[in-house]
Amino acid sequence: MGSITVIALGTGREDDVTLGALRAMKEGNRLILRTEKCGAAALLRREGIPFGTLDDLYEEAEDFDELHRLSAQRILEEAEKGKVCFAVFDPARDGTVRLIRDKVDRVVPGVSAGAAAADAVLPMGEVRFFAASDLDTVSSQGTLCLTEIDSRLLAGECKMKLAEVYAMDTPVWFFAQDEKRLPRPEVIALEDLDRQKDLKYGHLCAAVIPEKAVTDKKHHDFEDLKRVMDVLRAPGGCPWDREQTHRSLRNYLVEEAYETAAAIDAEEWDHVADELGDVLLQVVFQANIGCEYGTFCLGDITTAITDKMIRRHRHIFGGDRCGDGEAVSKNWDRIKREERGFTTLSQTLRDLPATLPQLMRAHKLQERAARAGADIPVGAALDALRSLMDRLPLEDGAGREEREDVIGRMLFLCVLCARKTGVDAETCLQSACERFIRRVEEAENTAGNAKDLTIDEMALYLK
Repeated sequence: MGSITVIALGTGREDDVTLGALRAMKEGNRLILRTEKCGAAALLRREGIPFGTLDDLYEEAEDFDELHRLSAQRILEEAEKGKVCFAVFDPARDGTVRLIRDKVDRVVPGVSAGAAAADAVLPMGEVRFFAASDLDTVSSQGTLCLTEIDSRLLAGECKMKLAEVYAMDTPVWFFAQDEKRLPRPEVIALEDLDRQKDLKYGHLCAAVIPEKAVTDKKHHDFEDLKRVMDVLRAPGGCPWDREQTHRSLRNYLVEEAYETAAAIDAEEWDHVADELGDVLLQVVFQANIGCEYGTFCLGDITTAITDKMIRRHRHIFGGDRCGDGEAVSKNWDRIKREERGFTTLSQTLRDLPATLPQLMRAHKLQERAARAGADIPVGAALDALRSLMDRLPLEDGAGREEREDVIGRMLFLCVLCARKTGVDAETCLQSACERFIRRVEEAENTAGNAKDLTIDEMALYLK
């Protein structure tokens, strides 16, 4: 196979073709332009440089993916015959070049269309460039430059993606198609991106969305939250936020987790999003403090959890095989024991934090024991529970420690019965509490005051 040289035409306008690109096109044995519809084609004719194009593939292909595939096939076929120069606007973002990158011997750089549009706006800070057909994940960080908006349809697709993070009234600097020179941009609203005249769209059409201050945005992402936290913790920031430490925030994290769980139980999804935001704030807050004190940073958090998910999912990222969820759980526990060097069941059980809610802790202890083969049948648990109920010391002379011991074992067995019958003890107790509240409300509505209820009546409301 002959060599493949990729040449950057930049905007494709005649004045923007670099001397290096022109020299490479003169020296090339066979020159292929992505499209003849550019000012560079007129320059090549005037210089007497022969060239072919891939314009016929635009009609043949059903979408951009197929266009890039067919184009790559054509270039490779030509390279079988000898040296080929393939001239595109922006090699770094060209879909065809990505498909043949392993076969490319040399790239001649140029001034990209995106850089020309961005330079005309003179944005501050980072600029992110996308070919319109490649726009996928959208972020509102920095300035966004969108190139090669070659149709109203493509402009509409981009608008819908951009609307995920930008408000529809966001100002956009719109550069209409012009093969002779870079036109002066029009400032339009994002909602009008696909409402321009058809002649304004083409491979040289571009759009730039300048970066906004975080306080001016209507949609915010993770980076915005980090920036706000940086401001609050900085000198001159919020006094309360600046006073917080890892330990002072501990209880807030627990409270936010419980409030999130309550919102999920209520299926109030807007409220769930709000509460999850509070949980995320605690993570970012802790990371910010960690960076200041040298304990850890956000990168340590994301690295730790990403590495853990890869290690613990060997059935996805390694050679393990798991046919169902139960097998995955057992595999997870096995890998965890290996990582921590646990050789006994008791080590695994003691690894559970004692600060967990105790019903949850009992459930998890039993699950771990069951996966290790140390489970108790539900029948045996019920027999033990009945025995303990008969032995429960309620007389005045009974010791407190003895009562605590018996009641504790009864609660543990109740958790086991719940788990063995497929329900969660914490949820069961929550339902029982809510039932008690409703029954008391009913009693108050009937009797006027809960204090007026007899002992038998109160007992009735517990059934």
